[in-house]
Amino acid sequence: MLHLGFTLLLLLGASLRASLGASLGATFPQDTPRKSCSLSKYQFFLPQETRAVQKMKEQFEKTMLLSDRHCNTRLFHRNWKTAELLMPDRMKLVEAELDFTINMLELPAEPKFDETREQPRDFLTQAREDVRDCLATGHVPSGKLRHWLQKLEMAKETETTGCLEASAILHLFQMLNNLRCAALRERCT
Repeated sequence: MLHLGFTLLLLLGASLRASLGASLGATFPQDTPRKSCSLSKYQFFLPQETRAVQKMKEQFEKTMLLSDRHCNTRLFHRNWKTAELLMPDRMKLVEAELDFTINMLELPAEPKFDETREQPRDFLTQAREDVRDCLATGHVPSGKLRHWLQKLEMAKETETTGCLEASAILHLFQMLNNLRCAALRERCT
């Protein structure tokens, strides 16, 4: 008799849990399953991706020499290396750099430059999505990274758009090295 009562209690509990879960699920949607985290394709870049980035950078440098930009942005000058950061910080750094660079590459540009930057922009956009799949939820950035993220936000508010664009494009290969470092994980030194 005790066994039957215990079984009935278990069934009632399971039924209650299922109905409660269904009603709460409508109120509080369940997290969608995360895609798998794989950055291995960024350990080595394809030659055509590297050439496209180099071509865009060179074309930008030529047009920049013709302009009278006077920039003080030292956004990518840091006194620490990406390899010194823990993996969650590396991912957050690379995501922030990719966001910043993609935003700058989406600015209006002359048609010839717009065409040149299309392939690098697409490549970087895909990389950003892949990095986002690897971000640790609830991670609090270290002091080093938090300071740099604040510096980035301050630069967005105080620097001209032209200087921000120049900073992003002129430091593309540094950003790609940071992406590679994140992909290499503990092998990045």
